[in-house]
Amino acid sequence: MKSFLRFITRPNSLAIILVVLFALIASRDLFQIGYWNHHDDLQAMRVLEMEKCFMDGQFPCRWVPDMGYGFGYPLFNFYPPLPYYLGQVIRLFGFTFLGTVKALGVLAFVASGVTMYFLGKELFGKKGGILASIFYVWAPYHSVDVFVRGAYNEAFAMIWFPLTFLFSLKLIKEDKKLYKWIIGLALAWFGVFTSHNLMVLIFTPFFGIWTLLFLLKYKKLRRLPHLVISGALAFGLASFFTLPVFFEKGLVQVDTLISGFFDYTAHFTTINQLFFSRFWGDGPSLWGPQDEMPFPIGHFHWVIALIIALYFGYRLLKSRKLSFITESDAITASIFFLLMGAFTAFMTHNKSTFIWKALESQLAFVQFPWRFLALNIFAFSALAGLVTYLLDRFRKDKTKLLNFALYQYEKLILIALIIGVVAWNWEFFGTDTFGPVTDESKFSGVAWELQQTAGIYDYLPKTANTAPKSPREVLAEFMEGEGEIVNEKDATKWSSFDLKVDEVPATIRVNTIYFPGWELYVNEEERETFIPETEEWGRYYFTIDEPGYYNVRSEFHNTPIRTAGDYISLVSWTGLGLFIWRKRKSK
Repeated sequence: MKSFLRFITRPNSLAIILVVLFALIASRDLFQIGYWNHHDDLQAMRVLEMEKCFMDGQFPCRWVPDMGYGFGYPLFNFYPPLPYYLGQVIRLFGFTFLGTVKALGVLAFVASGVTMYFLGKELFGKKGGILASIFYVWAPYHSVDVFVRGAYNEAFAMIWFPLTFLFSLKLIKEDKKLYKWIIGLALAWFGVFTSHNLMVLIFTPFFGIWTLLFLLKYKKLRRLPHLVISGALAFGLASFFTLPVFFEKGLVQVDTLISGFFDYTAHFTTINQLFFSRFWGDGPSLWGPQDEMPFPIGHFHWVIALIIALYFGYRLLKSRKLSFITESDAITASIFFLLMGAFTAFMTHNKSTFIWKALESQLAFVQFPWRFLALNIFAFSALAGLVTYLLDRFRKDKTKLLNFALYQYEKLILIALIIGVVAWNWEFFGTDTFGPVTDESKFSGVAWELQQTAGIYDYLPKTANTAPKSPREVLAEFMEGEGEIVNEKDATKWSSFDLKVDEVPATIRVNTIYFPGWELYVNEEERETFIPETEEWGRYYFTIDEPGYYNVRSEFHNTPIRTAGDYISLVSWTGLGLFIWRKRKSK
């Protein structure tokens, strides 16, 4: 009890409790028994595969055995793993796999609300932090990510956006204990790197403009080296993942990520969808305006942004000077957020096609222009915090009736905004598709096969001409010659079987899609493998020339790039841990 009392008397505790409460209300449906339908219904599968990696000692996890129709898949060599590492922590508390997925959804809401609070507080004060946080959590697209799309990696990326802006601002402004902000910024960027590849691509330019803006505002270009150090540390911490993603993307079929359904030209939004429609559905994004999923910015969000834009326009016309832009961090940041929100909304509309075409080699991999809504709700939610800052400024002058009224009713205005955004968006947060699904039913029968094959073309190794069309039935089989295969054993980074060869020459096919790193040993001696031209699914073969008994073992090893990434991350995390330990010890 005393510990709780000490907690709630701390400066930010009551505000954080309020933010967490509103985030829990937004995620209320995730506390139901059962499971719900959503687009990316692979969350439980990924948690399961990550756990198998941990149990097998494959860390960091790269190859998963059950996906690719059971022929294996280099999933976590390319797919950001952070939410699923956190899922393993949740599993330690006895959660089921489906319960873990729901807990991760709750965490995405709560953590993003808390991080936005601290950014808003830094810029606009506590009330501004609370308002920005609640707007962020209750932005309709936030619900789309969790309840409709099941896009957990994107939802987790939104946790880190506020922290990258906050810690970079503190690093530029502060003159003492810079190491805290260097480390904080590095950890925030590590979170972005390991949460969502595409968010790194589209978020980084805005972050760069943000830092440049405040470097110039404070005339502290000398902070550039500190920002570079923080970036280098972030890259080092995430190298186990980022290096293979960058250097080994040529080993998988990436063209499938930008063709057919994933062609960005099919997924622009309309003005009505962004600003006016209250349509809500859990269907797919379709060609043209007849989408079965929603793309709203949020009425409260864009209306407040419009009012603030008019306010800035009024000040500019009145003073005819741009000097007011730098009068405070709150104003400078708000103008940035206003422009960022307007631009990201524009990027979701087909009028921005000329930009997409100009940068097509990179932006095509974003796939869905409406992904920019993740950045839009970040910008417009943060912008909402300016309301409290302006109210505080207005109330200092009590000579005018309007300002006196604002002074009297400031809290009522804030409460009205909070209740308004929650009530207006209430129906968007939740789902009526919950059903009596358990771990057992999710990981068996047709549901299991669907998860094995879903997303099979996303990172299909180039050794396969086409994805497998039927599930794997045996680990290995004779393609030429005669004999017997027994004692099949399979894990995430190895497989083995005993081989009795009666007739030679014998050719045996290992029913695993070959990906660089797989090596085969016959009686503990490395054996060369090959893939015939007739092999469509990328499985690898080897030959035996003499009758007899053999033990065959396949092992998944790191390539030099993966090894380099692992060691760079190990050194970075070790060095960071030792540095923090020494700092704490020296206090």
